[in-house]
Amino acid sequence: MKRVYINPDVCLGCGLCEVFCKVSHSRSRDLVKAFKKETPRPVARIRVERRAPVSFAVQCRHCAEPLCVYSCLTGALRKEPNGVVTVDAERCIGCWTCILACHVGAIRQDKEQGKIAKCDLCQGLDMPACVANCPNESLAFVEVQESVSGNGSGDGLALTVREA
Repeated sequence: MKRVYINPDVCLGCGLCEVFCKVSHSRSRDLVKAFKKETPRPVARIRVERRAPVSFAVQCRHCAEPLCVYSCLTGALRKEPNGVVTVDAERCIGCWTCILACHVGAIRQDKEQGKIAKCDLCQGLDMPACVANCPNESLAFVEVQESVSGNGSGDGLALTVREA
């Protein structure tokens, strides 16, 4: 399956990945409307951590053994056959248990809606919006081969070098 790979060595910390993620998950898909006019406001499914001199993007890794899915009380989170961890917003009750279970802190609270927001790899698009709009190409959409490392984190992933 394909996943977003982060290269922190070239991340500028500009936050454009967050901006375009919000736009991609807005109703209007329009930059100005998404930030100024839509209610409820869209939530970015990616966030940039800035710790000088390093900055990097954090988003769902779609783990081989997703602890967030196992901890979800309502079954709102599930791992699809293609490996993508998805959320059914209708079933989410905003208990935040999955946020506690996520080892990378990739799941966000959408406080306006009382639900969670997490990366869905921009299903329906050829490439996630964050990757397509990263000016320094610190994000890449690459094919990975899953292997479970035993810690449930999905960190035992072997990257192959076939970029989209």
